[in-house]
Amino acid sequence: MSSTIVTEPRLAAAASWVSTGARLVLGAVFVVAGGLKVIDPQSSVTAVRAYRLLPASVATIVGWGLPFAEIALGILLIAGVATRVAAAASAVLLIVFMAALASAAARGLSIDCGCFGGGGDVAPGQTAYGIEIVRDVGLLLLAAWLVWHPSSRLALDRFMSAEPQAGKSSEHF
Repeated sequence: MSSTIVTEPRLAAAASWVSTGARLVLGAVFVVAGGLKVIDPQSSVTAVRAYRLLPASVATIVGWGLPFAEIALGILLIAGVATRVAAAASAVLLIVFMAALASAAARGLSIDCGCFGGGGDVAPGQTAYGIEIVRDVGLLLLAAWLVWHPSSRLALDRFMSAEPQAGKSSEHF
């Protein structure tokens, strides 16, 4: 039993650091992806339209709005604000991205995903759907971890909590 008492704080500390890393990596990816799209919104619209899943008018709205949503999620994650909610929203977005990529591959479309700017039609054989889906699965795993264990170090969530968190010490910061 004494090993359990010693191990639990170590595991909690390790999980907290894993969550911190997951939060920062996922947040940085979303800020970079959104930032590269926001500087050229027309390319973002072109990338969304290339999937041929949405009516043109909706694709335009998504193309213009997606970069801002990605940046907002990234900032929330990096700052550690509403971490569980931001991670859940990120997970939903990543699932949508993977479904769109799988749909494009299944329909034989040759497009650049537009994940980090650019996007649109590419020459046959120039797609990277497999790598893009594997990358998104990895990011989805980070988001899922954060939904399960949102408590992390250097996060503003800790200071915004209405109730003191049991077992949390000042060293958690």
